Amino acid sequence: MKDIKIVDAKGLACPQPVVLAKQAIESHDRIMVIVDNDTALENVKRLGSKSGCDVKSKKKSNGTYEIHLTRKTGTAPAKEAFVPSCGAFPVQSGHFVIVISENKMGRGNDELGDVLIKAFLHTVAGQAEKPDVMIFYNTGVKLTVQGSEVLDDLKQLETTGVEILVCGTCLNYFELKDKLGVGVVSNMYDIAGTMSRAGRLVVP
Repeated sequence: MKDIKIVDAKGLACPQPVVLAKQAIESHDRIMVIVDNDTALENVKRLGSKSGCDVKSKKKSNGTYEIHLTRKTGTAPAKEAFVPSCGAFPVQSGHFVIVISENKMGRGNDELGDVLIKAFLHTVAGQAEKPDVMIFYNTGVKLTVQGSEVLDDLKQLETTGVEILVCGTCLNYFELKDKLGVGVVSNMYDIAGTMSRAGRLVVP
């Protein structure tokens, strides 16, 4: 068994302790996470259980907690997204869904909005926790067609398992159906169903 990996998450705001613990458990059989609050303690313990680990914890005299996660033989981390509880909102089950309804981000200056949506999608493609599904409708579908400046980022997301749903009615309206460069042509039934079942729904 590999040496233990120590993750010092003292003083970090939610969800950082879970993010660091998740990264460590994906590459180590044994980790010890050090936290200094009850919320982080419970979140890391839940992560360990969902990731197929034996979980043990103990409180130290200085008020911190040591959480030992040991991967059980033949198990692997759960594939579904883990949603930590950060106190302000209840934990919800369901997919992490990002909805893109425009080919820009925010209201006000369209040129700035164009820069922001490109930066947002590039950031999503590069971060560790990726959405389960991305939905594009209205002018947002223009980001998914050939010639789009974010097409490479979206293709990268798709290769990592992100499902990309593109509104067929919107593609037809803009006469872009033959130019789709990533994702699958979808319909409002699937789009509405995916959104209604989402555990987290992000609309930038």
